[in-house]
Amino acid sequence: QVQLVESGGGLVQAGGSLRLSCAASGRTFSSYDMGWFRQAPGKEREFVAAISRSTMTTRYADSVKGRVTISRDNAKNTVYLQMNSLKPEDTAIYYCSAKYRIYYSNDVSAAPSEYDYWGQGTQVTVSS
Repeated sequence: QVQLVESGGGLVQAGGSLRLSCAASGRTFSSYDMGWFRQAPGKEREFVAAISRSTMTTRYADSVKGRVTISRDNAKNTVYLQMNSLKPEDTAIYYCSAKYRIYYSNDVSAAPSEYDYWGQGTQVTVSS
């Protein structure tokens, strides 16, 4: 069982930056691929970024590529999402997620259905 708690959301002007954090409970954080998803009002949950358990592989949605960086610190059981050059269309609730991986892999999933655990979300609002 993994519990995820996001923080770092807030209100920011367009062009600004935010750094989201997700703290995970448990002793096996390094066994999980980690992902960030977001959901805007009236829209489906969409993939933002993911990082493999080994930290060797990252993946980004086209909509955020070049503006967002995902990273993790396995010693601190924490995954981060650094977001720069924010746009009003980035406004959403951002969710942290964890996918258990027995073995190391060179790919990470962008499908919400493949993630096993979810945080409660943190609101990001970008004003124009």
